[in-house]
Amino acid sequence: MGRLFVTPAVLSYGLHSYPMPRKKKGKRFRAVTAVKELARERVGAPPPAKIVIEKKKKPEKHKPTLGKLLEDL
Repeated sequence: MGRLFVTPAVLSYGLHSYPMPRKKKGKRFRAVTAVKELARERVGAPPPAKIVIEKKKKPEKHKPTLGKLLEDL
């Protein structure tokens, strides 16, 4: 028969019993999240973000090459 390896955990909890899992720690109170929650209840959720289309397109930094000019025709 093989030898049983005895650890301090086996001695304190028994051969087949294990300690109970710990309770989850509660989340820390943050004033910012509390204020945002209240605002969402009263006013409603903010609208989803919209993609902003560029109004002014920057000019190209370099002149078009002859190859690009021929492709555009």
